[in-house]
Amino acid sequence: MGARATVASYRLATAFARLLPRPARRAVAVGAGALAPVLLSREKRDLLLRHQRRLDPSVTEPVLRARVRGMVVSYTRYWIDTLRLPFLSGEAAIGAVTVEGYEHVEAALDAGRGAILALPHLGGWEWAGRWLASRGVEVVSVVERLEPPELLDWFGDLRASLGITVHPAGPEVVAELRAVLDRNGVVCLLSDRDVTGGGYEVEFCGERTRLPAGPAVLALRSGAPVLPTAVYQRAGERHLGVVRAPIDCGRRDGFRRDTGRIMDDLSEALAGLVREAPEQWHLFQPNWPSDPGWSSC
Repeated sequence: MGARATVASYRLATAFARLLPRPARRAVAVGAGALAPVLLSREKRDLLLRHQRRLDPSVTEPVLRARVRGMVVSYTRYWIDTLRLPFLSGEAAIGAVTVEGYEHVEAALDAGRGAILALPHLGGWEWAGRWLASRGVEVVSVVERLEPPELLDWFGDLRASLGITVHPAGPEVVAELRAVLDRNGVVCLLSDRDVTGGGYEVEFCGERTRLPAGPAVLALRSGAPVLPTAVYQRAGERHLGVVRAPIDCGRRDGFRRDTGRIMDDLSEALAGLVREAPEQWHLFQPNWPSDPGWSSC
């Protein structure tokens, strides 16, 4: 598909999401879940079962399969919600979000060093981003580089309409994020999947893999705290943001060892957040070396 056709398809999906009445939005998401055995290849279903099994090896196969269907429901809802979000009034968008633990963000901003929100691919974080931006906070995120570039521009424009500035992933982005923290802004980093190949090896959900080291590196260089965060989908098209207490990012044993300690603590915190709503985990890619198709970059 050409660049123009790709972007046009997303614009068409946006128009579709805006026009759907509320009962239809729910029906589309539930219908997608029911069709998961058809929509997903066998290889993809097996991969998602592996991800869910890692979260809780004691869960039975029928429950695992139900959770995979739930992942499709949640991911469909994510796209419908996200595409509609720029067109909602501020009152409607902000009123749909409840936040627990925001005092941790407030404490970080009061200290004047900004905050690093480390999130898993779960629920609908853009809603919390708009909620934060509505409070006058500078919100910046990093996204995987997409092809064609026009698609990346489209996503950037969408999130900019929510008050979120987006930078493509890459080594050069560290300086940009450091500047945001120096301005006492908030950096939101999706942290449960390494998309650049430069991640740090940790145990995540009971198995060794690599996760992006950005949160730890930024914290050690800037003094900003790392706050494990998740945004859960709730009934009635509502969202719940949960911010955990800051990870200990103090300098102790040298940069490399401190990075490893922070990453170990962060991987454990991320797994705990995902286990609160495993069916809302939007991780559809190989993420561990034992996964078929896994790549370190």
